[in-house]
Amino acid sequence: MCGIVGIVGKTDVNLQIYDALTMLQHRGQDAAGIMTCHGDKIAQQKAPGLVSDVFRTRHMKRLLGNIGIGHVRYPTAGSTGPALAQPFYVNSPYGIALAHNGNLTNAAEQKELLAKENLRHLNTNSDSEVLLNVFAHELQKLGKTQPDAKDIFSAIESVHKRIRGGYAVVGLVAGYGMFAFRDPNGIRPLVFGKRDTERGVEYMIASESVSLDVAGFSLIRDVGAGEAVFITNDGELHTRNCAENAELAPCIFEHVYFARPDTLMDGISVYKTRLRQGVRLADKILRERPYHDIDVVVPIPDSSRVAGQALAQRLGVDFREGLVKNRYIGRTFIMPGQQQRKKSVRQKLNAIPLEFEGKNVLLADDSIVRGTTCEQIIQMARDAGAAKVYFASAAPAVIHPNVYGIDMPSARELIAHGRTEEEICELIGADWLIYQDLDDLISASQEGNPEVKRFECSVFTGEYITGDVDEKYLRALSDARNDAAKDGAGSGGEQGEDAVIGLHNDLNEAV
Repeated sequence: MCGIVGIVGKTDVNLQIYDALTMLQHRGQDAAGIMTCHGDKIAQQKAPGLVSDVFRTRHMKRLLGNIGIGHVRYPTAGSTGPALAQPFYVNSPYGIALAHNGNLTNAAEQKELLAKENLRHLNTNSDSEVLLNVFAHELQKLGKTQPDAKDIFSAIESVHKRIRGGYAVVGLVAGYGMFAFRDPNGIRPLVFGKRDTERGVEYMIASESVSLDVAGFSLIRDVGAGEAVFITNDGELHTRNCAENAELAPCIFEHVYFARPDTLMDGISVYKTRLRQGVRLADKILRERPYHDIDVVVPIPDSSRVAGQALAQRLGVDFREGLVKNRYIGRTFIMPGQQQRKKSVRQKLNAIPLEFEGKNVLLADDSIVRGTTCEQIIQMARDAGAAKVYFASAAPAVIHPNVYGIDMPSARELIAHGRTEEEICELIGADWLIYQDLDDLISASQEGNPEVKRFECSVFTGEYITGDVDEKYLRALSDARNDAAKDGAGSGGEQGEDAVIGLHNDLNEAV
């Protein structure tokens, strides 16, 4: 999971992109980058680290131009290192830069085609570089000295025919303009908006609407499934549906965990969706335990707070912030390596004993993935004096890995894989465990926009919407993603890179 942003303005856009990336920092803390275009000259700054660490005044002074794109990176499959910071750039044709959120499921196949048939060299194992070179090749095939919107859309149509997976993309063509597109299922989010200024209309494209809000841009709408947007240097907006058989099926885990609550995605308020998740979970508790003895609901900050509030209100019990979060520790779900995650839980959260002593506490979380985090938090609650500790998940059991841009661990590291709720409850040390039903989770999102008929729910169902994911693919992915591979990567990430190379080689046979 990553965050992307692009702006076509009337003055330098560097500071606006910086501010937008800070609003997307929750989507990735591994690396950050900005590329801007001044005339036909591209400037860049990218490196591992948070947005505030990567950019200094000296960098901003040379990031000139009225058009630019930015990226915050979240690593998948153990891949780390400065070479993988985005945006990526190729100088042929024209000079193209690209930033990508998602994951390609046929990257290995396309990498081989790029090398053997398209005669393009790849410098990393990133599927984002594959995507960039596929687009660049398809645009170059047109043989135009000066590309226009029609040419950009034609190249994107060809990209959709070649590429499979989940992807939201923003890029720029030096001297011509900014483009963006979304995969035919709209799995990864993308919105665009405008701002009226004295010099004319400016446009922004971003992963989440909050980036538009902070810069004073008004949301126009989401980029549709399979749709492409092209904005010229002069600010002319062009849009076109570039994919055959496009059908919107956004990732529902965005609503559960990744997106900020103040975001709008596909016309759906994430905040209201999480409120509905809490209400539906409370209704399930009341059905199963109408005479429950819950004294207090305590959310596990931050993404479960909204659902936890609605849950407590519906149950008619107290809601208390019994766990205090250290906001300078990253999101443990997306940290590579089990040992780092275990250490970070204790650094990240601290219990307030007054809210636990002698009480039957219901801990509310957004989801349970590996189970190690909630196990430690349950023990924290007991150490703080809780009489009983119950655990509620606003999402169903996560049973399968995600292949569309979320670094879910291998199936064998998912606590719910192959286990009953009773077995999971015992493993995490809770007195009772309750999961959200999938139908309730879907309805909580769908109520926000009934026009969205389908959601990407593979982590719960094992049904992969692109239709190209088989057992061999998942085995190879598991080998690259398991904690042994990540822990072996070390500080330089070399073994992690080897794991990714192995994945590509195995997938060549799978596809």
